[in-house]
Amino acid sequence: MNEEAKNGLPGWLPFVVGAVLVAQFAGLGVWQISRGLEKQATRDALSATGSYSTFHDGAEVRSYQAIKATGYYDADRQFLLDNIILNSRYGYYVLTPLEIGPDQPLLLVNRGWIEKTGPNPPLDELAGTIAIDDGRVTILGRVGSLPRPGMRMGNAIADFGRWPSIAVYPAAEDIELALGREIQPFVLLMDPDAEDGFLRHWVPAEMGPAKHFGYAFQWFAMGAVLSGLLIWHYRRRRANNDD
Repeated sequence: MNEEAKNGLPGWLPFVVGAVLVAQFAGLGVWQISRGLEKQATRDALSATGSYSTFHDGAEVRSYQAIKATGYYDADRQFLLDNIILNSRYGYYVLTPLEIGPDQPLLLVNRGWIEKTGPNPPLDELAGTIAIDDGRVTILGRVGSLPRPGMRMGNAIADFGRWPSIAVYPAAEDIELALGREIQPFVLLMDPDAEDGFLRHWVPAEMGPAKHFGYAFQWFAMGAVLSGLLIWHYRRRRANNDD
């Protein structure tokens, strides 16, 4: 009695299922390589040196592009983005609006990270730490974004109208509501060498390209092993049929 009769299943079925799985493993491996190359390109863009393009309202920008913007800080209405962990320590990102032109959306400038001194530091103390002159400035930096939303309890901004304002993973809409103004569709990550900033070590928060390449290897390895098993099973089946 052959194997097909014993199992009650078509003899070709395992090969079809196996071939589909091999194709899926290969596809996942290719996708991981693609993601790894994208991450590598992002890191290369972040570390690239070159001239800073002058930004104006409506200008198209790309992630981590080096730009410079001129305007006036809204020093009285700053945001402290809470729950930002750096080197296993809790702290805040200091986000300061920059007025780049009359009736134009504000540009949010991330001036870097400060450590949290206690569970609920007084706002007066925080205001003194992040105080900045409101004169005309030119800021160098990279095109970035707000931190991605994580676990959040309650509202993104708890007390509207209190400054500096403590925010937990706010969206652009939350900040626009608090300011009563539109904002640019990106955040300017202040250059590490610029003045009036804090601790700045800008790196993509997502996993690096090496992990994606490692996952790609695992998917390809699984596909290769399964292919080997299918070939072995096919040859064994043919040998049994010949007997």
